[in-house]
Amino acid sequence: MSRTESAMLELGTLAPDFALPDVVSGRTIGLFSDFADKEALLVMFICAHCPYVMHVQDEIAQLGRDYAAKPVGVVAISSNDAKAYPDDSPDALRRQAANLGFTFPYCYDESQDVARAYRAACTPEFYVFNRERKLVYRGQLDDSRRNTPTPVTGRDVRAAIDNTLAGLPVNPEQRPSVGCNLKWRT
Repeated sequence: MSRTESAMLELGTLAPDFALPDVVSGRTIGLFSDFADKEALLVMFICAHCPYVMHVQDEIAQLGRDYAAKPVGVVAISSNDAKAYPDDSPDALRRQAANLGFTFPYCYDESQDVARAYRAACTPEFYVFNRERKLVYRGQLDDSRRNTPTPVTGRDVRAAIDNTLAGLPVNPEQRPSVGCNLKWRT
């Protein structure tokens, strides 16, 4: 496990398009085809085996439930090399989604092209886009870290989504996410 910070894609960047299989439903999920009517979009790079993801995965599931009735699209993507890390295979991701009660698509990026397009560097990593699909937030879920007493609240991501829905600016002072490095194919 290598402690890695997110690359902090430039604010204002247009969301890179994707079409990826949802490990739960088998449907292909597309950025523009599935989320066109949403006022905000949360894209998360996560996986099943990373202890940093495990630390926040209940809050990730709660985010999905809390925003399900609002005009917010939510999608999780795993881009880790499943051959080298079988705990991140589509079957393992499907079990993770079921165990946690994910209410959003959980896609597998086998080619890792989507992770490259987003400049994803670690798991977990969070991106919030506005109605025009311009990046308004990237970085940490909140100030909580593994092995610290700070509670997991999702504060930073929630503030970005809530401000976006309210038509308010998102605080540009954003901290990178910290997690396991993405497991690139060799």
